[in-house]
Amino acid sequence: DPVEFIHENKKCVFSHRGVGEDTSSFAVALKYAMRQDPDIILIGEMRDKETIEAALTAAETGHLVFGTLHTSSAPGTINRIIDVFTGDEQPQIRAMIASSLVAVIAQALLPKLGGGRVAASEILVTNHAISNLIREDKVHQIYSQMQLGQGDTGMQTQTQALLKFLKDGKISRDIALQYANRPDEVSKQTVM
Repeated sequence: DPVEFIHENKKCVFSHRGVGEDTSSFAVALKYAMRQDPDIILIGEMRDKETIEAALTAAETGHLVFGTLHTSSAPGTINRIIDVFTGDEQPQIRAMIASSLVAVIAQALLPKLGGGRVAASEILVTNHAISNLIREDKVHQIYSQMQLGQGDTGMQTQTQALLKFLKDGKISRDIALQYANRPDEVSKQTVM
C-alpha cells in the first residue's frame, strides 16, 4: 500500500513508510517506528491481527495512535478489533482497549441535497462507564451510554447526526433511512 497523503514537516518531523515499498507490512512498520520513539503514530488501515496488536501495544505504552478500520459504527469498531483475536485472547484485548482507547469516530459520507456530500459522524468518547463496558464484554450496551452522555462528553450517535442533517435540510429522509445503522430509530423520529 503506497503512502496516500504526505504530511509536510513544519514544526515536527514525519516519517512515512509505504507497505510494499519501505516495509513488508503495517505490523513491521509499527515495530520499527517504535524504535524511533514517536509521539504520534498514524496507521492507514488496521487490517490484520498483528497490526492491531502492535497498535494496541503502542497505545498502552503512551503513544497517541490513530488508525482506520472499515466499520459503520463506534461499537462495531470495537467489536471488529476484538473479533480479530481468538476467544482466549479476547479478555486481554478488551482490557487493553479499555485502558487505552480515547475515542472512536465512525463516518458515512451521504449525498447532500443540492449536490456534494456530508459526513454523518458517530462519536464515542471513552469514559469510565464505556471502559467498564468494554472490559466486561458488554459492547452491545455502549450505544445506550452514547445516548446518555452527549451533553458533557461530546458523544453523538449516527442517528442524532442524521436527524440534525434532516432538520437542517441537508439530506432527504430516504437518504437518512438508507444510510442509517438503526433505520427504525430514524423512521420513528421522522414520521411523515
